[in-house]
Amino acid sequence: MCEKKNILTRMAVIATLVVGADGSTMKDGSSQGVTSGADRANFLAHRKLADCIIIGGNTARTEPYLHTPVPVIVISHGDENPLAANPLAHFWNLSPVAALDRAIATFGPRVHIEAGASLITELISEGRIDQLELSVTQVVGGEKRVNIESLLQGFTRIDESESEGTRFISASK
Repeated sequence: MCEKKNILTRMAVIATLVVGADGSTMKDGSSQGVTSGADRANFLAHRKLADCIIIGGNTARTEPYLHTPVPVIVISHGDENPLAANPLAHFWNLSPVAALDRAIATFGPRVHIEAGASLITELISEGRIDQLELSVTQVVGGEKRVNIESLLQGFTRIDESESEGTRFISASK
């Protein structure tokens, strides 16, 4: 675990994503439907290391982001900030890459991407994710499925572990 923590503290951009065993990223309209206790603990441990969090507009509308420990940037083309009640929320109408660059310049180099699969996939394809933390729970039958192997392409180091029935995949460059 010590080695993993050292990797996390020196990396700049970390994305986390939870999926069910069938690749579902949501169930009943939220990622909470595919998460587990072990995933939640892992997610919160990574979040503590961040200078800021980036999410997409859909994530802001469906997940609980009214209170965050660090600034949260909502990337959206909409007209209204769905997190207006969060004093640490920022609403940017930018591309994911432009938002990431601005977040690093504004808040610091340790950025935690907690967005949906499409935003994470775009940043991976642009080579902007240093580390992907993927949790695979036992849940099946959800929505918005992703191909786990496709997400992991382009990463050179892949470590796996399991805890309480949740498979953890840590992929880095």
